[in-house]
Amino acid sequence: MQEIGAYEAKTHLPRLLDLVERGERITITRHGKRVACLVPASEVDRDKVDAAIAKIKKIRQNNTLDGLSIRELIEEGRRF
Repeated sequence: MQEIGAYEAKTHLPRLLDLVERGERITITRHGKRVACLVPASEVDRDKVDAAIAKIKKIRQNNTLDGLSIRELIEEGRRF
Protein backbone atom coordinates (compact mmCIF):
# COMPACT_ATOMS: atom_id res chain seq x y z
CA MET A 1 0.00 0.00 0.00
CA GLN A 2 1.38 3.36 -1.06
CA GLU A 3 1.29 6.37 1.28
CA ILE A 4 1.04 9.91 -0.02
CA GLY A 5 0.68 13.32 1.62
CA ALA A 6 -2.58 15.24 1.33
CA TYR A 7 -1.06 18.08 -0.72
CA GLU A 8 0.51 15.69 -3.19
CA ALA A 9 -2.74 13.69 -3.36
CA LYS A 10 -4.64 16.85 -4.24
CA THR A 11 -2.10 17.78 -6.88
CA HIS A 12 -1.96 14.33 -8.50
CA LEU A 13 -5.50 13.03 -7.95
CA PRO A 14 -6.12 11.91 -11.56
CA ARG A 15 -2.93 9.82 -11.54
CA LEU A 16 -3.84 8.33 -8.16
CA LEU A 17 -7.31 7.42 -9.41
CA ASP A 18 -5.72 5.61 -12.35
CA LEU A 19 -3.62 3.57 -9.91
CA VAL A 20 -6.64 2.77 -7.73
CA GLU A 21 -8.62 1.78 -10.80
CA ARG A 22 -5.89 -0.79 -11.50
CA GLY A 23 -6.37 -2.26 -8.02
CA GLU A 24 -3.85 -0.38 -5.86
CA ARG A 25 -4.70 0.96 -2.42
CA ILE A 26 -3.35 4.38 -1.46
CA THR A 27 -3.25 5.87 2.02
CA ILE A 28 -3.42 9.65 2.31
CA THR A 29 -1.59 11.22 5.23
CA ARG A 30 -1.64 14.63 6.83
CA HIS A 31 1.42 15.60 8.88
CA GLY A 32 2.50 11.96 8.85
CA LYS A 33 -0.80 10.61 10.22
CA ARG A 34 -3.10 8.43 8.16
CA VAL A 35 -6.39 10.18 7.41
CA ALA A 36 -7.94 8.39 4.41
CA CYS A 37 -7.60 5.48 2.03
CA LEU A 38 -8.30 5.36 -1.68
CA VAL A 39 -9.46 1.87 -2.54
CA PRO A 40 -11.08 0.38 -5.63
CA ALA A 41 -14.87 0.55 -5.62
CA SER A 42 -16.43 -2.84 -5.05
CA GLU A 43 -18.70 -4.29 -7.64
CA VAL A 44 -22.33 -4.69 -6.62
CA ASP A 45 -23.55 -8.26 -6.88
CA ARG A 46 -26.97 -7.58 -8.43
CA ASP A 47 -28.14 -11.15 -7.76
CA LYS A 48 -27.53 -10.74 -4.01
CA VAL A 49 -29.37 -7.42 -3.98
CA ASP A 50 -32.35 -8.88 -5.84
CA ALA A 51 -32.44 -11.89 -3.49
CA ALA A 52 -32.42 -9.61 -0.43
CA ILE A 53 -35.29 -7.54 -1.83
CA ALA A 54 -37.29 -10.69 -2.54
CA LYS A 55 -36.76 -11.90 1.04
CA ILE A 56 -37.92 -8.57 2.45
CA LYS A 57 -41.05 -8.65 0.30
CA LYS A 58 -41.81 -12.21 1.45
CA ILE A 59 -41.45 -11.22 5.11
CA ARG A 60 -43.80 -8.28 4.55
CA GLN A 61 -46.50 -10.58 3.14
CA ASN A 62 -46.60 -12.60 6.36
CA ASN A 63 -46.62 -9.62 8.73
CA THR A 64 -49.67 -7.41 8.79
CA LEU A 65 -51.01 -4.75 11.12
CA ASP A 66 -54.28 -6.68 11.63
CA GLY A 67 -56.41 -3.72 10.60
CA LEU A 68 -54.49 -1.11 12.60
CA SER A 69 -53.22 2.00 10.90
CA ILE A 70 -49.72 3.37 11.24
CA ARG A 71 -51.22 6.48 12.89
CA GLU A 72 -52.90 4.31 15.58
CA LEU A 73 -49.61 2.57 16.32
CA ILE A 74 -47.79 5.90 16.59
CA GLU A 75 -50.41 7.24 18.99
CA GLU A 76 -50.25 4.05 21.05
CA GLY A 77 -46.48 4.42 21.35
CA ARG A 78 -46.82 8.03 22.53
CA ARG A 79 -48.95 7.02 25.51
CA PHE A 80 -45.97 5.45 27.23
